[in-house]
Amino acid sequence: VQEYSHERICLLPPRPPALENSDSDIGLCGWLLVSLSILLMLVTLPVSVWMCIKIVKEYERAIIFRLGRILRGGAKGPGLFFILPCTDSFINVDMRTITFDIPPQEVLTKDSVTVSVDGVVYYRVQNATLAVANITNADAATRLLAQTTLRNVLGTKNLAEILSDREEIAHSMQSTLDDATDDWGIKVERVEIKDVKLPLQLQRAMAAEAEASREARAKVIAAEGEMNASRALKEASLVIAESPSALQLRYLQTLNTIAAEKNSTIIFPLPLEMMQGFIKH
Repeated sequence: VQEYSHERICLLPPRPPALENSDSDIGLCGWLLVSLSILLMLVTLPVSVWMCIKIVKEYERAIIFRLGRILRGGAKGPGLFFILPCTDSFINVDMRTITFDIPPQEVLTKDSVTVSVDGVVYYRVQNATLAVANITNADAATRLLAQTTLRNVLGTKNLAEILSDREEIAHSMQSTLDDATDDWGIKVERVEIKDVKLPLQLQRAMAAEAEASREARAKVIAAEGEMNASRALKEASLVIAESPSALQLRYLQTLNTIAAEKNSTIIFPLPLEMMQGFIKH
C-alpha cells in the first residue's frame, strides 16, 4: 500500500490464470514420460485401445489432465476422446441445469421483523474448465452463496416489500449470484422465492388489523347507503306532498305487496281523516 497526495492506492498482485491450456511446459521429464506411455500403448495393442478410448454423453464434458496440466483445447466431448495410459486422467462435468432448495433462512428485515424465507435456484455449468480448475466444489459453493445472498438481500427490505416484491427480490438475487459465480463457470438461470413464514403472533396481529380495516370499510359503505337512501326519501316526500293522491296510490301499492306474500292476516293503517267525522259527532 502506497500513499500519494493523501490518496491510498492498493497494489494487488495479479490473479493467476484459471488454467494452463497448454501442455508444452511439461518439461523434458514430462515428455519422456509421455513417450514411454505412448510406447506402452503401442506395445500392448489392441488391449490398450479399450483403456485409451473414452466416451462422454451428450450432456457431459471431459476435462483431461496430462501430468497434472489441462490439455490444450479445454473440455472434450460429447462423444469419443483419446487419453494416454498412466499420464492422463479426466473429470466428467455435468452440463445440465441443476436445481436445489435454499433452506429456510431466519432474516431480520429492515423494519425489525423476523421472518423465515426459503427459495429455489436453477443453475448450470457454463464453462466446464473453470468449474474444475477454479473451485473445489462448485455445487456446494453455489449453495452456500445462495443462502448468504438471500439473507443479505432480504436484510435491506422491509416486510411489506418482501411480501409484495418477490419478483424484484428474485431478480436481484439472480444478478448477484450470476456475477459472483461467473469466475467459477456457473450460470445462474433463475431464482424464485418459495415461501415467507411470519411469526404466529405477527400473523394474528395482521389478521386483526385486516379484519378491523374491513369492518371500517363496511361501516363507511353502510353510512353512505343510509345517506343516499335518506336523500331519496326526502325527494320522494317532496313529490308526494305536491299530489295528495300519490300518497293513496303508494298506500294501495304497499297493501298489494303485502298480500302477494301469502299472509293470512293483513294489517293496514286507517287514515285519521276518516275518523275525524266520528270524533266530531
